[in-house]
Amino acid sequence: MDTSAVPIRVVIAKPGLDGHDRGAKVIARALRHVGVEVIYTGLHQTPRQIVDTAIQEDADGIGLSVLSGAHMTLFADVLELLREEDAEDITVFGGGIIPEADVPALLRLGVAALFTPGTPTHVVTDWVRTRLRVEGRS
Repeated sequence: MDTSAVPIRVVIAKPGLDGHDRGAKVIARALRHVGVEVIYTGLHQTPRQIVDTAIQEDADGIGLSVLSGAHMTLFADVLELLREEDAEDITVFGGGIIPEADVPALLRLGVAALFTPGTPTHVVTDWVRTRLRVEGRS
């Protein structure tokens, strides 16, 4: 199968009680613009809802946008649920208001990349297209 014709699929999610989704929508639109298939879950999603959506949609990645300060818990919960569901092949990345001091701990947890405010959209889209390149997907 020619995997170059198979689009990368990404779930963009806003976990928790954070009600600001402009950044998530900007990233979703930028990813769509470069040919990534995006499933945007909307506001106030639980980690369980996000993981279930990613599995049901056969997503290659989950992008979390967290502005609420609950990033350590929310990322950890999503990663743990992916482990429980034997879905660790789904790459987790994210962005939002994440203190620089928390970045190393999130990366150790298994978050593949973090993009903070001011990151140009092309940096995110290039990373997704490089990191989540579909290989052997049927």
